Amino acid sequence: MMVINIGYIEAPKKDKLTIGGGNAYTKSLLSITSDECDIESMGILFNKSGNRFFQGFKTLSDLLLLSGQKDIWIRDYLSVLSLPFDHTIGKNIALVHHIDSDHLSYPSICKLMDKVYYSNLKHVDLLVVVSQYWKKHFESYVENIKIIYNCFNMNDFQFTEEEIIEFKKKYNLLDKPIIYLGNCQKSKGVVEAYNELKTMDVHLVTSGQKRVDIPAINLDLNYRDYLRLLKASAVVVTMSLFKEGWCRTAHEAMLCKTPVVGSGAGGMAELLEGGKQIICENFGNLRNNVEYLLESPGVGEHGFIYASQKQFTEAYFNNEWITSFFGLYNY
Repeated sequence: MMVINIGYIEAPKKDKLTIGGGNAYTKSLLSITSDECDIESMGILFNKSGNRFFQGFKTLSDLLLLSGQKDIWIRDYLSVLSLPFDHTIGKNIALVHHIDSDHLSYPSICKLMDKVYYSNLKHVDLLVVVSQYWKKHFESYVENIKIIYNCFNMNDFQFTEEEIIEFKKKYNLLDKPIIYLGNCQKSKGVVEAYNELKTMDVHLVTSGQKRVDIPAINLDLNYRDYLRLLKASAVVVTMSLFKEGWCRTAHEAMLCKTPVVGSGAGGMAELLEGGKQIICENFGNLRNNVEYLLESPGVGEHGFIYASQKQFTEAYFNNEWITSFFGLYNY
C-alpha cells in the first residue's frame, strides 16, 4: 500500500500547554489518522529563556540546516523563510493563519521578514489559509490556494445546566451577567474593551496568562472550564486589534450559543457575518452593542447554526487535508 510521507515543520515547536488558535489547528492537523498518510512533526525548538531577538535568528539558522526527503513538507511562517536555502527535498505546502507585523515585537524587522516570506511563496506548491479574507489577500502571490477552516469536536460543546451553575459558584460569578473579554493580552483589545465596559454592573472576565494588567477577573483555566466560561457568559467580546486568521474564541462562543460582538478584523468578519453576530469597528460603540446583546439572547442561536456547519467538523477537516495531500502527490 502506498503511504505519503509528510513532514510538518514547526518553528518554534509548540508544547502541549501552548495556547492560541494556531496551536489548536496544528494539533488537529497532527491528529489526522490515515493508513495512506504519515505525518511527522519536525519541530525546531525555541529557547524562551533567552533573548527573543537572538533566539529568532538561532531558529532561522537551525531551519537553514534542516535536511531530509519527504513526499510533502508542510511549512509555517519561519520555515517558508528558509525554504529556498534549506536542504529538504519534496513538495511544499505553506500553512498561514494571519500576518500582521504591526502588532508583533520588532515590527520593522518583521516587515522585512514579510517581504522575504511573500517572495518565497513562489516556491510553494500549495498555500492553505483559514478564511476567505486571507485567500483574497494572497491571490496575487500564489495561484494554488485552498481554504481549510478550523475544526471543532462538536461533542465538546455539550453542557448540563448543573455544571454551568457549579462553574459559576466555583468562581463566585452567580450574581451578575458575565461578559468575557477574551485572552488577557493587549493585542486582543482587552484593555480598551475593559475601559469601555468597566462601569457596567457585570462581571468582566479574561482568561489565560495575564499578560496585561487590568482590574478584570482573570481565570487561568483548563480547556473544559474555558468552554464552561464561554457557555456561562451572557456576551463574548472579541475586539482583536490585529487581523485574525479566523478567531477560535468567537467560534467556540457561537458553538456555546453565546452572542458575540467583535472587531471583525481579518478573517473574523467572515465568521461573525456568517453567524449573524455583531461587528463593532469602533470601541466607542462597544457598550451599546453589549447592552443590545444582553437583551437579545436569541442572537446566540443564529451563531450556533452557522458555527456547527459541516466545514467546521473534524471529519471535513481531515478529508480536506488528505485530499490535498493526494492531489499534490499525484500532480
